Amino acid sequence: MAWDACGNPIDEKALRQLFLDARSYNGWLDKPVSDECLRQVVDLMKMGPTSANCQPIRILFLKSKEAKERLKPHLMEGNVHKAMTAPVVAIFAHDLTFYERLPKYFPHTDARSWFVGNDKLIEETAFRNGTLQAAYFLIAARALGLDCGPMSGFDNEGVDREFFADRPTWKSNFICAMGYGDPASLFPRSPRPEFEELAEIL
Repeated sequence: MAWDACGNPIDEKALRQLFLDARSYNGWLDKPVSDECLRQVVDLMKMGPTSANCQPIRILFLKSKEAKERLKPHLMEGNVHKAMTAPVVAIFAHDLTFYERLPKYFPHTDARSWFVGNDKLIEETAFRNGTLQAAYFLIAARALGLDCGPMSGFDNEGVDREFFADRPTWKSNFICAMGYGDPASLFPRSPRPEFEELAEIL
């Protein structure tokens, strides 16, 4: 398929790495992920747009065996092996006090005042934009050569108690095993919907 209807696509190899051949991995090669690699993924992720540049995502990277063992009791059984054998597990969270940093990140206007005292707007904005940033993170990680295995099968409240007790405004969203995927762990790709099942043009 020619991906040129929009005008100036990235090359086929890049599209395959990001989407067409990319998979959610269940197993991992014995190859470490460096701290610098994680820093580069975050530096790429943070360039994606968020509402008023609010940047609510917070990420905790679990690399040590000890850190991952703290996560283990909060995982659904089917996700234990996937997480425990990954070089890194990222906990994606959002900070409900993100708006306190808006004077720095969105200095054009008094955006902080939009949120002060409005808990519903704070929660909606933090969750929506934090999720959006986590999606950017997955694409950034793939772009830089990592594989990902995102999952939501875990006890959010338990994870928050275990890892964010000293940061009570951080709330976990989902987690992601990361590293270099083992092709042997993959099963055939599941079918995807047709355009008409997902979208309509008015």
